[in-house]
Amino acid sequence: MRHKATVRFLIAAITCTSGVTIAAQQAHTNFVFFLVDDLGWADIGCFGSTFHETPHIDALAAAGMKFTAGYAACPVCSPTRASIMTGRHPVRVDITDWIPGSTAARAYNPRFQQISDRDNLALQEVTIAEALREQGYQTFFAGKWHLGSEGHLPTDQGFDINIGGHHRGSPPGGYYSPFRNPYLKDKPQQEYLTERLTDESISFLKQRNPDEPFLLYLSYYNVHTPIQPYRKRIDHYEDKAKQAFDDPQQSPIAEHRGLSRSRQDNAQLASMVAAVDDSVGRIGAALTDMKLSDNTVVIFFSDNGGLCTLARIGPGCNLPLRSGKGWLYEGGIREPMIIKAPGITRPGSVCGQPVISTDFFPTMLELADIPLQPKQHADGTSLVPLLKGEDHIAHNPLTWHYPHYHGSTWTPGAAIRDGDWKLIELYEFGATELYNLKDDLGETTDLSDSHPEKAAELKAKLKTWQTKLKARMPMANPAYNPDAPFMPPAKKTRKK
Repeated sequence: MRHKATVRFLIAAITCTSGVTIAAQQAHTNFVFFLVDDLGWADIGCFGSTFHETPHIDALAAAGMKFTAGYAACPVCSPTRASIMTGRHPVRVDITDWIPGSTAARAYNPRFQQISDRDNLALQEVTIAEALREQGYQTFFAGKWHLGSEGHLPTDQGFDINIGGHHRGSPPGGYYSPFRNPYLKDKPQQEYLTERLTDESISFLKQRNPDEPFLLYLSYYNVHTPIQPYRKRIDHYEDKAKQAFDDPQQSPIAEHRGLSRSRQDNAQLASMVAAVDDSVGRIGAALTDMKLSDNTVVIFFSDNGGLCTLARIGPGCNLPLRSGKGWLYEGGIREPMIIKAPGITRPGSVCGQPVISTDFFPTMLELADIPLQPKQHADGTSLVPLLKGEDHIAHNPLTWHYPHYHGSTWTPGAAIRDGDWKLIELYEFGATELYNLKDDLGETTDLSDSHPEKAAELKAKLKTWQTKLKARMPMANPAYNPDAPFMPPAKKTRKK
């Protein structure tokens, strides 16, 4: 007989002094997991945005717990997605770059050779969908998968239903139908992709077996490029930008070989964020209408930071965090993270402890009253004590290994956060940077010279971790020219 996960609810709801509502009948714990693509830490209102408007996501945070130091396991998408699915670090599952990944050949005069990793999530890995389905859960996936093609799709990794998930990282037909998506059938009328995925998610809620618990995993393609406006919201943000900014031009922020956007002023991107917010609101309303809100855990997260830094400025801005997608500065890895666990989280609570995407797997198991599987989710720690109000839990230092070149102008490197201290190794430049995030959230002051002992300590911890997990380290490129300029020569214009 299959185990059915439960949480306890009192028949007559009462409010404790902590403000948490508890109740007395047994009910299944359901899960809704919202994963947004390329959403920056400061892209939503409750995390500081004044240009973007996200009332429904803000309401979710007000009803649950906001994590101000929630991190993705990688600054690009596929590795983080694998870490959520498995509770294992991207290095451990051998997916350390987006699939199929950048190549060193695309970088100008790369110092290191290309590192190859997997182009799919291995079938022997146990996903959170498989773990829950084994306990009687119905499992539904909609949206961006990006963890493999045929033979490695969501339905091969524990999901009963897959709507729109395939090997591509961006929507092949863009955000308006025809979608050109082999797992999302076009309808006669033109549709916006996020609205369609939301419709499919609500249909699942209506058609599911009400006697079995469920996992609804809605993985938005928004706000990944191509940046295409959500037509229902674009006029509002274009007007808002005109009123907010006298100067349409902005001064970019130099970031090593790239440039970062210095303010949130992109109306098209803002409208795409609004489409996600509308979707969160619609699904929240559906849960309420179906009387599922009191026994459904809702999780909101992003796979990496907003695209801010490129050879030219990116579409988003992550200030006060430094840089963005592709980078191991805070703007590339610190994410907007919210968990609403009815009867457990105090509404409006805030947690400042650093946590990471591998932690979702054991957290969901414990919330579902399923025994933890530490050999499986080897790099995750259950956050349930934090959700219950504890200020701190024992947690390993957070580590990142991104030894690849990326279109954001990032070059191979790695990082570690231990307490308030964070160290970044930039292999291309032979540099090590040290920051105290408590005093310097924007990573503006490198303390490696003034605190050499701390830098050496963290560097040793990072190396020990890399050795333990057998992380693949960059190998020298024999064609590298140390005397070449760091940017390619400008192309000459042919005379007519």
